[in-house]
Amino acid sequence: MQVIILLVIAALVVAGGFLAAFFWATKDGQFDDTITPAVRILFDDSDKSKKGE
Repeated sequence: MQVIILLVIAALVVAGGFLAAFFWATKDGQFDDTITPAVRILFDDSDKSKKGE
């Protein structure tokens, strides 16, 4: 029974750590740009095309 209580407490600590990391990343601006990654493939990158020639 004591092991279950210990595992529940450990799981809550780990979950709280992940939640804190998520809030920290959101506050830091990690998820601000949601459009550019989706359309980045559509942009012509002239630097890469010149290297291939």
